[in-house]
Amino acid sequence: MADRRGVRLFGFYPQWSIHQRGYLVRDVSAVADRLTHLGYAFGDLDASGEAVCGDPWADRERRFGAEEAVSGVADSEDQPLAGNLNQLRQLKAEHPHLKVVVAIGGWNWSRHFHAAAATPRSRAAHVESCIDMWLKGDAAGVFDGVDLDWEWPGSDGGPGTVADPADKANFTALLREWRTRLDALGAETGRTLELTAFLPCAPERMRAGYQVPEVFDLLSSANLQGYDLHGAFERTTNHQSGIRSPAGDPASGRPSLDQGVRAWIEAGAPAHKLVLGAPCHGSGWSGVHAHGDGLFQPSAGPARGTFEPGHESYRVLKDRTGARHRDEAAGFAWLYEGGTFWTYDDPVEIARKAEYVRDRGLGGMMLWSLDGDTEDGELVEAAHRGLAGGAPPDGATDRRSGDQWYQADTIPAWP
Repeated sequence: MADRRGVRLFGFYPQWSIHQRGYLVRDVSAVADRLTHLGYAFGDLDASGEAVCGDPWADRERRFGAEEAVSGVADSEDQPLAGNLNQLRQLKAEHPHLKVVVAIGGWNWSRHFHAAAATPRSRAAHVESCIDMWLKGDAAGVFDGVDLDWEWPGSDGGPGTVADPADKANFTALLREWRTRLDALGAETGRTLELTAFLPCAPERMRAGYQVPEVFDLLSSANLQGYDLHGAFERTTNHQSGIRSPAGDPASGRPSLDQGVRAWIEAGAPAHKLVLGAPCHGSGWSGVHAHGDGLFQPSAGPARGTFEPGHESYRVLKDRTGARHRDEAAGFAWLYEGGTFWTYDDPVEIARKAEYVRDRGLGGMMLWSLDGDTEDGELVEAAHRGLAGGAPPDGATDRRSGDQWYQADTIPAWP
């Protein structure tokens, strides 16, 4: 695993993966020994800010057959807990090093965080309801902590969210309530429970919504959104996860990963608590002119994706035909063919980001989301090896692209 002196490799498993995507918790077993943390996304909130189960069938009710279950044993009809949560329990039994946290919110379910954080009473009710739903009762022992994914305090974000300046202080107060209650529960159960959060890359969102030193005093670590910096929600093609701003970028006012990381650190975030997020998906446009190999060109709209327009898994994009390009200085890749443009991360770019994490002394990497990786976990493996300090021997290449990337036959300690 990549955890050397606290370095984290954090993967996310989306609740909805068991539906049309057919990606089960059992499939995480292929990469679980490489991960230090697994996030289960997401828990929802009601209008008052208290916990609700957004998909009870996926979370707790679905019965898995023997061929689907992590343990290889079929669920029974009368067992008290089934669904993904029971599968996560089985995954932890097979990989006891793995820390599993429940992520609350997300882009579509952040609308009620404002109400949850507004008053001392609402904060206490929010935390107690979430603990009752996810950390106690039948689910006790499944999760080792909580990840707050409020997108975004103090500025607009997902559907139905509000931008209220009061959220900046209220988010800190909400984290403090969480930290107090998790410490108390940990003392009762003899466990150390983690508190993490998902944070924006954009410095203006950071300034609007976060009291940075106070926030990081309360967090175990924080996952920085290192992707969707651009996407098919715009009309002009661009990178979705470049480390640095590329030359000729027509959207030069938008932040790069490096600009976001530097802004958080300058505001008081400890580098070792910042975990850099990277995508297991690509963003795509259609109707793109071939000039510049499709980069920085106007489009007709989002490209066709398997499950949604403008979005495709790496496991699909890796096998697409077309010309593959790379900006070595800025750190991103893209695919162009027949008027269709996809920006995505492959093992080369994931390894490049791992090297950046090491150079900056960051706390590790996060991958969103594991269902987009290949069956054997190419992106997880690249992150794991890169974080562990693997360097390519002379002439070593990624056999799919011919580009040099970071490999290691042995896993040295984090420096």
